[in-house]
Amino acid sequence: MQPASPKDHDAILEALRERVGEANLQNWFEGRCKLELSGEELRVGVASPFLQEWMKRKFRGPLQTTAELLLGPSGRVRVEVDARVADDPAAPASRDDARPSQARAASAHSEVSAVAPRRRRHFSELGDFVVGDGNRLAWTAAGRVCDGPGSSINLLYLHGGVGIGKTHLLEGIYQQVRRLYPALQVTYLTAESFTNIFTQALREHSLPSFRQKFRNIDVLLIDDIDFLDSKKATQEEFLHTLKQLESQGRQVVMTADRHPRMLTKLSEELTSRFVAGLVCRIEPPDFETRREIVGCLAARLPADFTSDALTFVARRFRHSVRELVGALNCLQNWYTLSRRRIGVTVARKVLSELERDCIRIVGLSDIEKAVCAMFGLKSDELKSSRRTHRVAQPRMLAMFLARKHTQAAYSEIGDYFGGRNHSTVISAERKVRDWLDGDSEITASGTSWSVSEVVESLEQTLLLA
Repeated sequence: MQPASPKDHDAILEALRERVGEANLQNWFEGRCKLELSGEELRVGVASPFLQEWMKRKFRGPLQTTAELLLGPSGRVRVEVDARVADDPAAPASRDDARPSQARAASAHSEVSAVAPRRRRHFSELGDFVVGDGNRLAWTAAGRVCDGPGSSINLLYLHGGVGIGKTHLLEGIYQQVRRLYPALQVTYLTAESFTNIFTQALREHSLPSFRQKFRNIDVLLIDDIDFLDSKKATQEEFLHTLKQLESQGRQVVMTADRHPRMLTKLSEELTSRFVAGLVCRIEPPDFETRREIVGCLAARLPADFTSDALTFVARRFRHSVRELVGALNCLQNWYTLSRRRIGVTVARKVLSELERDCIRIVGLSDIEKAVCAMFGLKSDELKSSRRTHRVAQPRMLAMFLARKHTQAAYSEIGDYFGGRNHSTVISAERKVRDWLDGDSEITASGTSWSVSEVVESLEQTLLLA
């Protein structure tokens, strides 16, 4: 493609401005693609096949109208991949480079830059993610996002307990999208960072630049979105950001520890937008998956493990990948001191104390807090004499969990949950077991769930906190 003359280039931009608007012109054309008139064609050179399809789908009408305006009724449009676009300093890979004023503003908030995180931290790769039955759906969805950001799954919501791979998938998406689509602006940050940057913008009266930055991102990756619970002002700002990105077909991926409906202090509009996307739960890894994870992790350590020792680690540390990492680090430290191969006997001895530390001691107050959070109740409501379903069912669940996960006697549990006698606790335990056997449903956070799902979610909160 021969360079367009300045006159042609300016004429194309001016004609496009009237048809796509200033914002779209800045976001997708000026400084991001090559424009030229050649014969009866308006040629648009872009950096990747993804951008080629995106431009055809989103701007086919305005481009055709522009071609006819500048070239006559026979004018045509050709959108083609031009590898030189990505390498051309005049066509930068992110809008921050294309607009120096924004780049200077972004430098004050380097944690949201698509480039800066690569210098500060190591990002996990999708290729290193061990796939099992509990995470296969989430892994597949992550791959679809990377294949075409915004084209099939505009919003992906990954949720599950701590240390089971949510952040790994999010970081893997970041790495893969940047590798496949260098022209896209990709931003990775936590919900806490988003909140801090928003708060700073409020203090400094710089909301316009904040909004310009976040509402023109191509791929937004947010970790720990549950941090926004109870933060009404930040929720409102994030909602408008989300609306803007969705309306432009951009990609958003989020992680959280709970299903959107379980975030009881999130606005209903945000919750409804989250559930309108693809919601994928990641389960704690089963034994086969843990064994494969342990094998992959051990292969990277400067230590000598027997197969039995690795199997022992996979069997005994069941709740999260972080437990597995911690166990292997302990064994590797022992190997550094002794220079002796690590067998199952050594592993059992070295890890005995760590294994005890990984056992979560659950108290009645922990159960009370978890049940109240899930059902949106106050502590005095849960312990009150009220017998409505809204209160009585969560109370029975709390008593059931107390019997299962604490050493408290029936009378102690009854006394804690409102001064009830032991027969009430026995009845509650039996009732919840009947619910589980009958696959009954219960309402939590305004949505019907199977009792087994609610119990599993509560246990995950209690045991992995």
